[in-house]
Order: sequence, then structure tokens, then C-alpha cells
Amino acid sequence: MSRKKRRLYFVLAGMTVLALAAALVLTSFQDSLVFFRSPTDLVDQPMPAGRNFRLGGLVEEGSLVKQGVQVSFRVTDLNETVPVTFEGLLPDLFREGQGVVTEGAFNEDGMFIASNVLAKHDENYMPPEVAEAIKKSGQWKPETDN
Repeated sequence: MSRKKRRLYFVLAGMTVLALAAALVLTSFQDSLVFFRSPTDLVDQPMPAGRNFRLGGLVEEGSLVKQGVQVSFRVTDLNETVPVTFEGLLPDLFREGQGVVTEGAFNEDGMFIASNVLAKHDENYMPPEVAEAIKKSGQWKPETDN
């Protein structure tokens, strides 16, 4: 075997190993990506059971039910609503009518099981994704400054 042929085989083998490594990295990134969805987005494009994503909107008034550490509530973008259950301690600023982003997945029964709940941090802030979803629903009513 000539030196040129041997060198060509080494280059081809190296490129094959590099392509396989890139494919593995991209596959692992895809599994760890978490997408944001509003309730209206979920009606238009349902997510499969078990696929993690972020659900954002407002905590619907009158929907909060606490049973020990088990909490259930509904997230709305003022157009559609999604029922959510969460087991654990809620953030101090979590309350009805306020912006929330939950991270989790649907179970086989269609219930959103949240693994993490994030609430707004002051009276003027709403997560940008939530504000955008509410604006898209046509229900945006920004508060006026005094």
C-alpha cells in the first residue's frame, strides 16, 4: 500500500469519527432542549406525552387548589387554559392572576405535570415569553404608569 493511499484512509477514518462525534453531540442537545409554549400554542400543535417543555401564561383566577404539597391550578393566556399539577413548594410570589412559567411534560392522561414552577419577581415584571403569548392572543392590557 502506498503512502498516499494510507494517508487517504487515515483522513477518511478521521472524518468518519468526527461526523459520528458531531451526530452524538447534536442528538444529546436535542434531548436537553426545553421549548416554551403557551396554552394556545398547545391547542394548535399538541406536545407528545413525556416531552419536556415550558408552559407559560397567567395563573387563572379561582383555579388554585392546595392539598398538602400537591398543588393544582390552570395556566391561561386569556384564550386557552391548561390544567397543571405540581408537587413541591411554590415560589413565594406565586398567586392567582400573576405570570408563571412551569417546566414539565404531559402525562398519558393529558395532564401537565410540572417539575418546576417559576413566578414573576416583582409587581411590574412578566416573563417575556408570557407577555408575548398574551399579546398574540389579543388579550394584552398593559398597565399604565402613574
